[in-house]
Amino acid sequence: MYPKAYIDYLVHFHGLRDYFECHEILEEHWKEDPRGSRKPHWVGLIQIAVGLYHHRRGNFAGAKRMLTNAKKIVIQEKEPLKQLSLEVDTLIDELTKQIQRIERNAPYISIDLPITSPKLLKLCEGRCTEVGCVYGSPSDLTHEYLVHKHTKRDRTEVIEERDQQYQIRKEQRNG
Repeated sequence: MYPKAYIDYLVHFHGLRDYFECHEILEEHWKEDPRGSRKPHWVGLIQIAVGLYHHRRGNFAGAKRMLTNAKKIVIQEKEPLKQLSLEVDTLIDELTKQIQRIERNAPYISIDLPITSPKLLKLCEGRCTEVGCVYGSPSDLTHEYLVHKHTKRDRTEVIEERDQQYQIRKEQRNG
């Protein structure tokens, strides 16, 4: 009923609080659809994770921008998000509160997405147990790698892929 990427996103969001990975997971899922038919509700969920990632790192401007954009998408994409078992009005209220915290330069606090399906919730809780975390746990703000993942992760594969794509384009231009 739910895409695997969405379940993985929810586990990383609520259990591991790995918002960077949430972004990676859903971006790949979103890109599976051809350009022009990609679903904006996935972008809204991605932006929620990115906004929380920025807030947790103290990037208030980036956090506010992402969460404000996410809120606009959530408002526009109520039906697809309801189909993903999210209580959209509660989510909008939570995003509003988080944006207000950011505007006050208040420190980050973990939030949960309001899931309406007991079956989905149970599935996510079970998957969290499988990966060694507890669903609904707050972020570990002392976990440097988690908080600053975009600067600390191994980017070897990404750089190699970029280099390969550059070489392909270069050969095509010279070919």
